[in-house]
Amino acid sequence: MAVLGAGTMGSQIAAHCANAGYPVLLLDVSRQAARAGLDRARTLKPDPLFLPDTITRIQTGSFDEDIAALAGADWVIEAVVEQAEVKQALLERADRARRPGSVISSNTSGLSISALSSGRSADFRRHWLGTHFFNPPRYMQLVEIIPTSETDPAIVSTVTEFIDRRLGKSTVTAKDTPGFIANHVAMHGLIRVLEALARGEFTVEEIDAITGAAIGRPKSATFRTLDIAGLDVLARVAADLAARLPGGRAAQFALPAFVGDMLARGWIGEKTGHGFYERRKTATGETDIWTLDPMLMEYRPRKHPALPGLEAVAALPLPERMRALFHGRDRVGEFLRTTLAPSLKYAAEVAPDISYATEDVDRAMNWGYGWPIGPLELGRIVEMGAAAVATSTTTSNIIASNAGASLLDLGDGILCVSLHSKMNAIGGDALQMLQRGVREAANGFVALVVGTDAPNFSAGANLTLLLLEAREGNWDEIDDMVRMFQRTTSALKYSSVPVVAAIRGLALGGGCELALHADRVHAAAESYIGLVEAAVGLIPAAGGTKEMLLRSPDLQRTFETIGLARVSTCAQDAGRLGFLRATDRVTMNRERLMADAKQTALDRVRDGYSAPVKPTAIPVGGETLRAALDLGVHLAWRGGRITEHEALVGRKLSWVLSGGAVPAGTMLTEDHLLDLEREAFLGLCGEPRTLDRIQHTLKTGKTLRN
Repeated sequence: MAVLGAGTMGSQIAAHCANAGYPVLLLDVSRQAARAGLDRARTLKPDPLFLPDTITRIQTGSFDEDIAALAGADWVIEAVVEQAEVKQALLERADRARRPGSVISSNTSGLSISALSSGRSADFRRHWLGTHFFNPPRYMQLVEIIPTSETDPAIVSTVTEFIDRRLGKSTVTAKDTPGFIANHVAMHGLIRVLEALARGEFTVEEIDAITGAAIGRPKSATFRTLDIAGLDVLARVAADLAARLPGGRAAQFALPAFVGDMLARGWIGEKTGHGFYERRKTATGETDIWTLDPMLMEYRPRKHPALPGLEAVAALPLPERMRALFHGRDRVGEFLRTTLAPSLKYAAEVAPDISYATEDVDRAMNWGYGWPIGPLELGRIVEMGAAAVATSTTTSNIIASNAGASLLDLGDGILCVSLHSKMNAIGGDALQMLQRGVREAANGFVALVVGTDAPNFSAGANLTLLLLEAREGNWDEIDDMVRMFQRTTSALKYSSVPVVAAIRGLALGGGCELALHADRVHAAAESYIGLVEAAVGLIPAAGGTKEMLLRSPDLQRTFETIGLARVSTCAQDAGRLGFLRATDRVTMNRERLMADAKQTALDRVRDGYSAPVKPTAIPVGGETLRAALDLGVHLAWRGGRITEHEALVGRKLSWVLSGGAVPAGTMLTEDHLLDLEREAFLGLCGEPRTLDRIQHTLKTGKTLRN
């Protein structure tokens, strides 16, 4: 693969192609510029690379000295500045250098794909199309595919399949119109919001409170997102739409006057330190957030918006919540009817003109902008009610359900335990359903999949319940909870049918322990797996410590992985940390994960799965190993790298990993190791500093170093 342009998008596209395992040639105006662009990409957060050494798959060069190397590329992606003249001049050179039959595409956010190919060879035009990646390319799910009338349909099919299965992105095919699908629809809605702000009807804080998590959108909402993206980018996209759309539609993309004032002052967002929000240092060195008042073009201290209507419906499922908010007789309803209603109407009006399949409008907004309900479906909801919402699973395949999980029949003899609590936290209800799933699978199915359609597999055990029981001193109840979790993971491991864990997003703590006990894990590439109990002053006690001991060739490294609560940066990194094995599988496209996990389960059946035999004699390092691990803990404490409480947690962990107070080489059973886990866990639950850590994490989402 080759990428032309080592700017923000080009370097990150190159990085993600390398993530997928492909060698990449990255060119820019000079070799130094290409290398500098790649070096900048390495410093970005979030990281565009799966692993640091992935960058070795990328070679850099210049347009002048290395353009001939395009002859070796199967696919050339142009990703230079959004100026048609610059792109056309470079594409002319690429046309002469590329190999006939190779794919060539442009990563443009809205320029005419047909116009960019004007004057190019016939072979170029047959293999030419738009491939609009969203920023950041590694993490954003959407790629818009834009063919021209001359693009070979076979090339469209090949590129779509490749982007889907190899690069892990979800695609929509857009017509070659200004802004394509996602930016066109999003920009219309955004300008309606800016108009409401310009009229002085709502404040920045009120609008962000309404347009973020309250309606299922990203928590950065409207103005935080604009500050990150840059007001200059907004202005460029809006100007392009206004210039190229037919007159009646073009007029709807005129920006309010205050936006021009902000641009003139350089208040374009985080790049300049001033946008809709501004950070200011207080006299004590802390940071305050100030907010723009566009009426006065001045910043003022941020105010907490008073919108009780949002709180009143917060617990409702999103479709019902949206309908209630939209029709509410309060400021929230007024705002949504003024801004969202015309945007939904406009999306339905233009859908046939910008897409080949109108449902792709909803998909584009879901994958590109994080809208859980697209504009066409949302229009039906607010007009006809929540019953118009299509659910991802039909009631016909639900066998049983409770608050934490459901049993689903996936067909072909595959049973699924689908987790569905908040963040898929694992409590007694989910454990009961997992145990039932193992029994049901053994009696009437050939395999079991444990997974979810949610963004995250599981954030771990229910810490809120644990904290309540520990504060009350209910040690028997905590002991019962841990024993139940251990029985569940053991049932998964020794199931008479293969168990496949379908991991995506977060798989932390107890979620990781479920995966460690599965016969196979099928993980999405973007999987963040880790035993993080040490961060809250505990150790893994649902068999996680035991399983890492069993599979680890290097217990010192395993001790550090668990003790430092390390979390993988991707599925490949999870393999390096020992959470995934060579026999586990990875899916690049998270949208395909459940289907791929089902196929993995069927493959295990076909290969002749037999349940593992429970080991009766596991050698442990005993006092020799424990002494070495405890010495490392002591030195880290003496050096000030860990706190006294963290040292205590470390010693508890070394006790379990070494097998307790036994000589080196002693043979223990799994049950003995589970007893050690549980005893260490219960002891730490009785530590006030552990409970303070748990409470702090639940309240802030951050780790307390006490």
